[in-house]
Amino acid sequence: MIFKAVLDARPYPEPALTNEQWGELAPRQIRLSDLSTIRSTLDLNALLASDSTFFGDLFAHVVRHNGNLYLEDGLHRAVRAALQGRTSLHARVFEIL
Repeated sequence: MIFKAVLDARPYPEPALTNEQWGELAPRQIRLSDLSTIRSTLDLNALLASDSTFFGDLFAHVVRHNGNLYLEDGLHRAVRAALQGRTSLHARVFEIL
């Protein structure tokens, strides 16, 4: 299994962060097996696009809530990392209490 869990919705309030605020968080390595996704579907165009990070953040966005890590944005990056045989990815982590 790639992820800890696959969910269809957020089990936490939506983070009200702007792109600039996400960008202020230092990226760190997160194990894929510690992540729960909040989306059960993946847009193949995002996964296969060679310029998928051209217009966005280079790092996935993760929310820590109640001690759990949730992949808020960057499912295509996480799946691509898994397909390349990697067990972790770099992500920006925001904690919601």
